[in-house]
Amino acid sequence: MSAPAPLDPISVRRAVEATLAEDLGRAGDITSAATIPADARARVAIVARASGRLAGLQLAEAAFVALDAGVSFEAAMADGARLTPGDVVARIEGPARAVLSAERTALNFLGHLSGVATATSVYADLIAHTRARICCTRKTTPGLRTFEKYAVRCGGGVNHRFGLDDAILIKDNHVAVAGGIAAALRAAKAAAGHLVKIEIEVDTLDQLDEAIAEGADVVLLDNMPPETLREAVRRVGTRMLTEASGNVSLKTVVAIAESGVDLISVGRITHSAPTLDLGLDIQVG
Repeated sequence: MSAPAPLDPISVRRAVEATLAEDLGRAGDITSAATIPADARARVAIVARASGRLAGLQLAEAAFVALDAGVSFEAAMADGARLTPGDVVARIEGPARAVLSAERTALNFLGHLSGVATATSVYADLIAHTRARICCTRKTTPGLRTFEKYAVRCGGGVNHRFGLDDAILIKDNHVAVAGGIAAALRAAKAAAGHLVKIEIEVDTLDQLDEAIAEGADVVLLDNMPPETLREAVRRVGTRMLTEASGNVSLKTVVAIAESGVDLISVGRITHSAPTLDLGLDIQVG
């Protein structure tokens, strides 16, 4: 797959600077300052230690360059690429102190985001024979949502809403307080701008029928078994998008996808993705 559109450079810079400041503290990297001559240079390579999908190169590069503009960062692969152990991801050359001080920040971003991309790709690969697409949720690491959602795209998934302000998603608690499916949808339509999509969560086929009658844009089919999902897809037809959610796992995702739904939301691709093992191999020179 091709790499997704680049991340916003302002967001990248702010996140990297905040993370470096957290790591460098008040006195900076006292280990590198004490043991490495100021004029020493280093050539290093970021190398994959495990199989997976790559994400986060912009953040890794920004970490090195932030500490010294003279650092050279050459990507050997692109975000979204499939990795095998031993693959060289990038080559970096520059002042040794800057390279070593930025190493952990760069690898933290790269390993975490590649882990999200990898987790996403495992799900996406399993359902590649269906029409369904894997999408993320708002169950993200505080402060890292933009980057984790980017990593989902690198792994072959698609993004759900980014926050509470870019789409209306009427959940079961909204329905309960609003007085039912019809009442919630009518209120949402009265308040929404012409570019704002409206999605509503339903737990039963009777609720689905109400959502169809009121004309939602997307229906969230929550915790329905595959046979119920198939019937829900049949009833919806082409009138709206269908999204399945609720305890989706690698064991259940294929059956869910084969029901015919358009989207399957999976929280664990962001909130539970293990870090992908990437390391920094150094050659002093």
